[in-house]
Amino acid sequence: MSKPFPARYRTTNWSSYNASLRKRGSLLIWVDKDMTWRAPRDGRPGRPPVFSDAAIQFCLSIKVLFKLPLRQTAGMVASLLKLAGLDWPVPDFSTLCRRQKTLAVQVPYRRAAEPAGG
Repeated sequence: MSKPFPARYRTTNWSSYNASLRKRGSLLIWVDKDMTWRAPRDGRPGRPPVFSDAAIQFCLSIKVLFKLPLRQTAGMVASLLKLAGLDWPVPDFSTLCRRQKTLAVQVPYRRAAEPAGG
């Protein structure tokens, strides 16, 4: 018994095909300029945190999404904030390391649609 020949697909609309390949490499990250980046004073004794939980959550989400070490995460967040035109300080890797112990990072995702019949 011989194997069937594999299906052969031909691209007929090259402009659409090229556009879809370009779009596949596109990256869009929304940074809310009204987000509380600095931690508010809570009045407790001791040194207050510099960065809010939202700032740490943002950095750790970037870390999880791109599978980066903490030092590279700080660099990527700095470049993202610069691209967004924001002059916000970036937590260093030791701050991220210490604060990730108390924050649970959950990245929501959509499961890809299952193919028909399977």
